[in-house]
Amino acid sequence: MCSCVRRSRALSPALSPALSPALSPALSPALLPRLLLLPPTGYRAAGRGLSTSPRRAAVAGGDSQPLPLPGQARVVICGGGIVGSSVAFHLAKLGWSDVVLLEQGRLGAGTTRLCAGIVSVAKPISIECQMANYSNSLYQGLEEETGVKTGYVKTGSLCLAQNQDRFLSLKRLASRLKVMGISCNIIKPKEVAKLHPLVNIHDLVGALHLPADAVASSPDVNHALAVAAAGHGVQILDRTTVQQVLIEKGQVMAVETDRGSIECEYFVNCAGQWAYELGQGSETKVSVPLHGCEHFYLLTKPLQDPLPPSTPVVIDMDGRMYARPWQGGLLSGGFEKNPKPIFTEGRNQLEIQNMQEDWDHFEPMLSSLLRRMPSVESAEIHQLVNCPESFTPDMRCLMGEIPSVAGYFVLAGMNSSGLAFAGGAGKYLAEWMTYGYPTANVWPLDIKRFGNLQSSRTFLRHRVMEVMPLLYELKVPRWDFQTGRQLRTSPLYDRLDTQGARWMEKHGFERPKYFVPHGKDLLSLDQSKTFYKPDWFDIVGAEVKCCKEAVCVIDMSSFTKFELTSSNGQALELLQHLCANDLDVPVGHIVHTGMLNERGGYENDCSVARVSKNSYFIVSPTDQQVHCWSWMKKHMPSDPHLHLEDVSWKYTALNLIGPRAMDVLAELSYVSMTPDHFPSMFCKEMSVGYANGIRVMSMTHTGEPGFMLYIPIEYALHVYNEVMSVGQKYGIRNAGYYALRSLRIEKFFAFWGQDLDAFTTPLECGREFRVKFDTDTDFLGREALLQQRQDGVSRRFVMLVLEDHDTELDLWPWWGEPIYRNGLLAGTTTSSAYSYTLERHVCLGFVSPPPGPEGLPTAITPDFINRGDYEVDIAGQRYPAKAKLYPFSSLFTQQKRRKEDMEFGNLHGK
Repeated sequence: MCSCVRRSRALSPALSPALSPALSPALSPALLPRLLLLPPTGYRAAGRGLSTSPRRAAVAGGDSQPLPLPGQARVVICGGGIVGSSVAFHLAKLGWSDVVLLEQGRLGAGTTRLCAGIVSVAKPISIECQMANYSNSLYQGLEEETGVKTGYVKTGSLCLAQNQDRFLSLKRLASRLKVMGISCNIIKPKEVAKLHPLVNIHDLVGALHLPADAVASSPDVNHALAVAAAGHGVQILDRTTVQQVLIEKGQVMAVETDRGSIECEYFVNCAGQWAYELGQGSETKVSVPLHGCEHFYLLTKPLQDPLPPSTPVVIDMDGRMYARPWQGGLLSGGFEKNPKPIFTEGRNQLEIQNMQEDWDHFEPMLSSLLRRMPSVESAEIHQLVNCPESFTPDMRCLMGEIPSVAGYFVLAGMNSSGLAFAGGAGKYLAEWMTYGYPTANVWPLDIKRFGNLQSSRTFLRHRVMEVMPLLYELKVPRWDFQTGRQLRTSPLYDRLDTQGARWMEKHGFERPKYFVPHGKDLLSLDQSKTFYKPDWFDIVGAEVKCCKEAVCVIDMSSFTKFELTSSNGQALELLQHLCANDLDVPVGHIVHTGMLNERGGYENDCSVARVSKNSYFIVSPTDQQVHCWSWMKKHMPSDPHLHLEDVSWKYTALNLIGPRAMDVLAELSYVSMTPDHFPSMFCKEMSVGYANGIRVMSMTHTGEPGFMLYIPIEYALHVYNEVMSVGQKYGIRNAGYYALRSLRIEKFFAFWGQDLDAFTTPLECGREFRVKFDTDTDFLGREALLQQRQDGVSRRFVMLVLEDHDTELDLWPWWGEPIYRNGLLAGTTTSSAYSYTLERHVCLGFVSPPPGPEGLPTAITPDFINRGDYEVDIAGQRYPAKAKLYPFSSLFTQQKRRKEDMEFGNLHGK
């Protein structure tokens, strides 16, 4: 233990008499602080009726006689913590009746009971900020709505920065929050001292102040949500254990409990720590990838000068600690570098108790607290709390319908932000169940971003040991997880690795970022982390140059690949219904198309090749593997003559990009590959080298000339070696996804999951020409698009080229930056990259005109885009930009050539 702790009698656990009764692993409820207790008038009393409204309210629990188990319900929710109660509350608000909430122990006796109680909008992605912001508003009015005290206090919060990189990350967050209308301010250290007198500011460079952040009692909020839900007719039964979910023909049928069965249409897994085990416990296994870790925080007795309840929360991510006021004292915890995973083997624990104290483990966080607030050293300890929290493989919660089972929904894995997320997450899930989709883009949280490959307990255990520290790590753009790697690899992985490939991971698949030339300092390159110009800049620039002037090879095997076949015309009929573009094309043709939902938004963006009359080859983004599969299966008729197969693992995909790609392939196949003989967007099977049956497509996903080769995996190494051997005379080299990104962004190509989502329509991103309006064929989203075409679109996908931006010295744009037009907020960027052709940064994003009367959307016009003065906000600094609806590349290339010609002429004239 550190010397500062040994010096302090009050903060030494061995010497503090207040702690001696709490050293038992089995925590006595009598010793729990008020924050951690169930409301004294809660669910024991609730057994007497919880009659908060004239409508039926039913809560069973405590020592009262349990209510009888209903034989059927429309929805069964498993988990009586704050997440499950929020789902029940919001379903009731949306008019659902016949909802049953089951809890195996006492309501709110899981992680909810031990939650630190901080509601902050300082989250890494926008959808999480929106959820936390909604939760804050909900909890603020909950006490008035229900009459239940929730302990809600608007304290504000201070996110501290000990270095410039952290300060930049906070400035970027502030820009993003302002877009959402969330109040925040970048402040100096002296202002921090004024807001929180205990904070030591000597090593701070600044902070982000969030005045609307709050604290609340998580079990009390849970109680209030349950009271409100019960008041709207939700039946709540505790001490009822769900044993398994009965599934027939891919549909939820019933829930089996230790007290009997309940027939139901929908099941919601909000089981928190036990969500994984519950999913695996059914005959049809359901993957819920999360894992528990111990989480520690300290409670002190009231300070000598008791802290007011409104004292701001302090979040010191560089010190890995947080602190909030608690009953005149402090509650302080953090996220250590060496977390302790738990329950890997499973644990049938009905209620979460305070687990074994570990002062040695907590010591670094305690030291951080005392460095940040030295005067706390004299405080008396009330208790060291050790409670489990569940974490997911990517630090984002799990939400949505399971792909393999209709009616089975999940909301779990809150990554220690259960209170902050529960309100908003419960709202979005209830909307999803009610309308078929939530009112915001929740793809970053959708459980379909994972597949069964992430359900290994070993993988989860190792990954959460990295995830928990990462919550407070400084994350610069394009950082990568280090655990759980090399799970899915191309057959060429070892070959590429020895040639200097540097890897990133997407959906468990290793993909090359770029290739380090021989002689470069590999270690410094791997450790390069910055918001400015990265060390790989010149490497990627050389790869882009080769793509434009010679030929490059990019291994794109990670892309999702499906084959759809039928005995007659069923495959075409299905694709014509699912796809916006016309798939009734001659054999050998490739069609780029979106698969749209009823609102006209992109559920998938793919390339479809008609390889025979009744067979189609579908290529989608890597992270669409589960989502696209479930979307297609959902709309497929039950027809034994129609077959969908995931063939992602069967093919290695090589992207040959560049003007000399046709020469390489022609030499290997003895077939002319010129556009006259092999036109653009065409597909045919060929021999390449000794290998037969290679699917060659004249497309590159970048706008540059070249070909995609889909190679049966047993031929992959042979074809690659042949391509590299023949290509030497044409200047061939390997390239990675960073080069691909630069090329596609300068060509104004939108990618699904970055630029396109379920709320983006083809008309909003300039893809009306890919919609079969001129046919009578009906397809999903047609009516919505026709209506939008009539009304006009209210936002538009644009390309912005930064001006007066110094690539060497200025901060780089990455994504999510606010876009201003004539000084007014107009939208945000969705992706960006440096264009080595234009020698400038290019941002893609959406802009909208100001709303019309009564806040209604206004149709956007080309004049609005072309006649505005645009700026892109990068961490609070605005840079002018030119906006266009078409690629700049041709215009700038012509200007550059004219400039070079003039300089050449002047040189020879001297």
